[in-house]
Amino acid sequence: MKVLQTIRSSRTLLVLLTPLLLGSLSVFSFAPFNFTLINFFIFPALFLLLSDINKRSKNIYRKKPYLTNLFFAGYFFGFGFFLTGTYWISNSLKFDETFQSLIPLTIVAIPAFLGIFYGISSIICGPFLKRNLGSVMLFIGAFSFIDYIRSKIFSGFPWNLWGYSWSWFTEILQILNPIGLFAFNLLSVTFFTIPVILSFTTSQKKIVVISCAIFLFFSNYIYGNYTINNNFKELKNVNKENYINFKIISPNFELKYNLSTEEIEKRILLLIRYSDPEKEKKTIFIWPEGAISGSYLKDLENYKHHIKKNFSDKHIIIFGTNTLDKKDDLFFNSLIAIDNNFEKIFQYNKIKLVPFGEYLPIPKFFETIGLKKITEGYGSFSKGNNNKVFSFSNTQIIPLICYEIIFPELLQKTNLSKKIVLNLSEDAWFGNSIGPYQHFAKTIFRAIESNSFVVRSANKGITAFVNNNGQVIKSLKINETGNLEYKIPIAKKQTKNKNDLIFFMLLITYILIFITLKKND
Repeated sequence: MKVLQTIRSSRTLLVLLTPLLLGSLSVFSFAPFNFTLINFFIFPALFLLLSDINKRSKNIYRKKPYLTNLFFAGYFFGFGFFLTGTYWISNSLKFDETFQSLIPLTIVAIPAFLGIFYGISSIICGPFLKRNLGSVMLFIGAFSFIDYIRSKIFSGFPWNLWGYSWSWFTEILQILNPIGLFAFNLLSVTFFTIPVILSFTTSQKKIVVISCAIFLFFSNYIYGNYTINNNFKELKNVNKENYINFKIISPNFELKYNLSTEEIEKRILLLIRYSDPEKEKKTIFIWPEGAISGSYLKDLENYKHHIKKNFSDKHIIIFGTNTLDKKDDLFFNSLIAIDNNFEKIFQYNKIKLVPFGEYLPIPKFFETIGLKKITEGYGSFSKGNNNKVFSFSNTQIIPLICYEIIFPELLQKTNLSKKIVLNLSEDAWFGNSIGPYQHFAKTIFRAIESNSFVVRSANKGITAFVNNNGQVIKSLKINETGNLEYKIPIAKKQTKNKNDLIFFMLLITYILIFITLKKND
């Protein structure tokens, strides 16, 4: 109790250091740690902290700007949240001497900017927070809504939404398909906040709250378990003719700029060796993004004799490379499918580009001060025009390149009944950090949301086959070299969630509960 009194009596501890600590601890709830239970401490502590600041700002701190205390409490919570959760992004700067001096700055700058979102959510709900149910509803709604906003504006960054802390528990996640990511995120925050509801309710109401929470949790678990078992039976009955054989390769190449022609050829030969093609076996081979760093498709044609020699007309090879549109003077980060004659049969140009990584948001300004994109080369990549799909054997293969896997909307509106999601990634940028684990966790969510198998080939990341229930069928660990082969059964599967309507219905319901209870205060 003395510790709590000390925190409450110090504005620095209450408004700055305690929120910073709470936000920093949140990283342990996400992959690779998956200590989800910590959120049942973090959210109640944050609610009680904000409600206490609200109360004390009207008394002890009344001479200070009223909303400043609330903003900074939320801001430093967000700063800690993003500091420990996204520090690994700065690792990508070490591969270019131009950016190495900026590493310390970006470690702080990214969370310093993103923390503003949680500062705003604290201002939205903070002035109304008291220890009652209506305040809890507003608190949940404000933080869930701000997560939605940061996932959409400024090109969007839906990284480590609170719902992702359940990535290890696939039975709980099956509800994602009917309700969507943001509704699931709101419900997750609701569950994490239950302890604070218990703190101000009577003994009888505590029993009701706990009973309802347990009932809803296990009902969702039973639903998820039923969905997984039912899906297993459906897939087991798929005809053998409706299977597609994939082989995904993880070459574990070092990330290196300006490869020589000899190095490119050596990498292609290694990729072929790791692919280990059987000429009579119909197979789609998947090579990861960045395996042939900085190369253009036109340049790779110089090595097509290796493809012709080792692959047959029963094979398709899909890989990531740069492509150039000479007509419009544009170049793209592309996914390419070729046959054994090195004839291009499909091209997808990346739609969601990484700010500063693949393009400069304000090119004239940043180029004037001598900055360029982090990836190899000087000019920014151009954005692809639409989300093309690759039709193969009565199935639609939906391509997503690296970073695109974190955006649910790229799959949310697809209305295809037979589909496979293909994700090529280059996770060497993030070294031996938590980044590749967090990146892979998003794959599990996209599989469930889209009701599709996901085929993921990552260089120095997690390479895996994930089924349409988010279960990992086969995988290679980070920095593991090798290949995985699997025949994916193709069954008709509909994506139930087409938009974020359920999220907004829940959000409005929470706000109405707050308004109703506030009137009755």
